[in-house]
Amino acid sequence: MRILNLSKRPFILSIAGFDPSGGAGVIADAKTFEQHNVQGLFVITANTIQTAVNFNSVNWVDDALILDQLNSIMDHYPIGFVKIGLIRDIALLEKLVLLLLEKDVKIIWDPILISSSGFKFHTELAGLENVLKKIHYITPNWLEIKTLSGKNGIDGAKSLSSYTKVYLKGGHSENFGKDYLVIHGNIIPFNMAKKGFEKHGSGCIFSSSLAANLLKGYPEIKACLRAKRYTELRLASNRSLLAYHHV
Repeated sequence: MRILNLSKRPFILSIAGFDPSGGAGVIADAKTFEQHNVQGLFVITANTIQTAVNFNSVNWVDDALILDQLNSIMDHYPIGFVKIGLIRDIALLEKLVLLLLEKDVKIIWDPILISSSGFKFHTELAGLENVLKKIHYITPNWLEIKTLSGKNGIDGAKSLSSYTKVYLKGGHSENFGKDYLVIHGNIIPFNMAKKGFEKHGSGCIFSSSLAANLLKGYPEIKACLRAKRYTELRLASNRSLLAYHHV
């Protein structure tokens, strides 16, 4: 039974992994959602053994359990946006996307393909283009865009923008901190406003902030800018690898 939203906060969903350090995954998403005054809901795709420095292993949650969790959540809560993070493979991503589209939920995918310490989660990308056509946004960094498209940087983003909107994060580029929103080949740059320090889970923070800002009705470019500024503040919050979300 679907409930009425008696809360003043709109509902938003994160489908992502669990990080014991709290810097990334659903915990980072929960912290971000709270700071944006949206009500977070969560489906866990994996349990990881990691710290902010080292990644040891991933234990995937069974697909059937993930889908059961998602169905239960969607039947009960009116969800406007979902952020998808760490997933086992493209086949599962497609299953999730098809279920979400039945409820007209808009989708942002943060394509986590490899950990910052070099651990590869998955490299088989068969069927990717078909899934991307159904997704509202993807938020790759420069390493991920190369894996997804076979092309470097902006060329890769332009290629994938024929399927979906691409927000290319610049943390791994030569022009550090300069991001690009690419829509149907059109490029909108975003410059870095505030310098900070490297943070574990910064990609999770950005994508969940973007989802929250879009959910709250901000126009596309302003939503991207607000998400970038929020992430930059987290990077500047302290010198450690773990961000402070309330400073």
